[in-house]
Amino acid sequence: MGATIGGVEACKGPGVPLVGAFSLREALDRVSQGKGCAYSFVDARTVRFSAARPAPPAPRPVVAARPAVVAPEPIAPLAPLVINAGKRSPRLGALAGGVSVIGSPQLQDTGVGETGSVARQTAGFMTTNLGAARNKILLRGLSDGTFTGRTQSTVGTYLDDIPVNYNAPDPDLRLIDVDRVEVMRGPQGALYGGGSLSGIYRIVTRQPELGRYSASVGSTIATTESGSNSYRAEGVINAPIGRVSALRAAVYYDVDGGYLDDVNLRLSNVDKTTRRGGRAAWRATLGDWQLKLSSALQSVSSKDTQYVTLAPGGPRRANQVREIHRNRLSQTSVKISGSGDWGQFESVTGYVTHRYASRYDATVSLSEFSEEALELGVYDESARVRMAIEDMIYTAPAIGRLRWMIGGFLATSIEEGDADLRARSGAVSRSYYDEDRKDRLNEYALYGEATYDLGGDWKVALGGRAFKTTVHTRSYVLAPPPGQTRDLDRAASFSGFSPKISIQRDLARGGMIYALSSEGYRAGGFNSGGLTRPSEARRVFRPDHLRNYEVGATLNPLDGRVSLRAALFYDDWRDIQTDQYFASGLSYTANIGDGRNRGLEIEAGWKATPRLTLKANALFNEPKLTRIAPGYGITDSASLPGVPDVSFGSLVTYQRPIAAATLMLTAETSYIGESRLTFDPRFSPTMGGYYTGKLSAQVMTDRWRAAVFVSNPWNSSSDTFAYGNPFSFGQVRQVTPQRPRTWSLALSANF
Repeated sequence: MGATIGGVEACKGPGVPLVGAFSLREALDRVSQGKGCAYSFVDARTVRFSAARPAPPAPRPVVAARPAVVAPEPIAPLAPLVINAGKRSPRLGALAGGVSVIGSPQLQDTGVGETGSVARQTAGFMTTNLGAARNKILLRGLSDGTFTGRTQSTVGTYLDDIPVNYNAPDPDLRLIDVDRVEVMRGPQGALYGGGSLSGIYRIVTRQPELGRYSASVGSTIATTESGSNSYRAEGVINAPIGRVSALRAAVYYDVDGGYLDDVNLRLSNVDKTTRRGGRAAWRATLGDWQLKLSSALQSVSSKDTQYVTLAPGGPRRANQVREIHRNRLSQTSVKISGSGDWGQFESVTGYVTHRYASRYDATVSLSEFSEEALELGVYDESARVRMAIEDMIYTAPAIGRLRWMIGGFLATSIEEGDADLRARSGAVSRSYYDEDRKDRLNEYALYGEATYDLGGDWKVALGGRAFKTTVHTRSYVLAPPPGQTRDLDRAASFSGFSPKISIQRDLARGGMIYALSSEGYRAGGFNSGGLTRPSEARRVFRPDHLRNYEVGATLNPLDGRVSLRAALFYDDWRDIQTDQYFASGLSYTANIGDGRNRGLEIEAGWKATPRLTLKANALFNEPKLTRIAPGYGITDSASLPGVPDVSFGSLVTYQRPIAAATLMLTAETSYIGESRLTFDPRFSPTMGGYYTGKLSAQVMTDRWRAAVFVSNPWNSSSDTFAYGNPFSFGQVRQVTPQRPRTWSLALSANF
């Protein structure tokens, strides 16, 4: 509305969502009602809130005593959420497509601190289980494999407005001081310049608050059955600086104790993981414009991987070396935004550095590298990614029934990688394989969307993303016989257009029905690794292309006490890129063929009583390969790897007042169906088919919170969606069990 509003700290309690069309005065009346505040107009476009003066007590009439009548406690509706998924702050349910949001209260109430916990509460959201900062995120069953290599991630991870990964694993950022997480399914090129293929996972942090000091601290201790203890500590502070700016900072330190023993190394609980990090943001309001500077840093260090092998005596871990992993991410950004009668403008400039390194026991594959009798093999790989990003967008004011936005995206990244395999014979250790590789990638995109109101609550939207990507790869491989020493210097350019079209009808109480078609695209690249020069067919990998079709609905019946979102989808995926491995254990990227997935996803919530809330989610899908590229020996019955036909989850929350506090109980459970580890069902073991969950009991006041959590309460040890070591894959059966039953005690305080 082009109005500047100040003094909102005078209003107490949670914000009130507005659904519908209002004048400025009507909107102000609604949001301030019952909040102990009042507003006044400084001028036509400036509003000031202040504490409301208490009304004088009314005279007390004398009446005859009557029996007290207790009115039933009203059941409040499930409040609609406001998100920025469409860059225009639509209410959840007003954006055509499969959008899910988990707000800060639910994140805190269920003890969600990492990406894997988000997956249990969101339909069709899955992660691998390789370990912290090693995993891949998958949406709607669109899996290109369990391995992380040269292909761009199908799901983009965003921290506020900046993508923080390209072809690297998900950094598994700690969800501390987070306002919400957003999950957007399907290609998002018309709204996000990065153009993620199958969706976006976005972490939205709390913004610095003007005119208000606040702080919080928290700590957690945990014990894992047959494992070592874990603990966490965190702190947040918000401090105003003058009248127009504020600073907010958060820090954390976590240790997840190990739970696997290595019988060869004679070590207990080898898979310990340490995570430390923090964020800081400064925001200033200058009339109609805002400036925000922010920075984030996280470091994850794992002492070992978390898989075991099946042996005659049962599952065990028996490695020759510890398979360590390190992951360090830093991000800095500047955001400038403004609005007025002329529209809205936003520019975000960011710089991301991402370093990660892993070690593997390569002993069982040494016969591929040398005919000598070798005793011990160690493979080390590392990467350093530097990425600069500019994303700007302009949203025009409504012109009659037309609304439109246009954006520009520019990203340039440099990835420097090193891979080295060393082996020992007697007391002598030498290198049998070494590769130094450097990739430079430039990406340019122009994107946008226009929406036209057809009348009768119908709207149609057209959008798309025009893009160009250039890739330049240099590589030098040193591989003594039987390997081949060689170098590579090649460049390529890819361009195209990804369209989007949708039609929707708005329903009563914020509901809607819609139909949507959108497209996504990933650029190609070059293979340089392997003991010998890759064959002509495998020296390059081509772009792949996804077409997404879906129809869906969002409904809010029973006066908003029930919320329901459902979507039927069909995805057609051509020339699927996937990271694969040679017999030596070294990786390459291939186009495995064409695939498709069709299915139904459902998310529902029910405010059953004033104290009891139930939520559920489910995905039913049928992924498979429809065309198999020659040369891979895969059968016609192949399906996409690691994708179960069925997965579902539920969350039950109950709360009631006790004395001067509130008691809250939660019960969370999820089921992951059976799937295969690779594309070929003949040689791929079955995994999945297990339940997991979390229970909690909490006592809360306005200032204090004490909580007890128990994770994996059934103490299941089922094989999760993961894969451990490429050098022993196919030679031994690898299993990644769940973390055993874990009890946690968490305490936090607000100031």
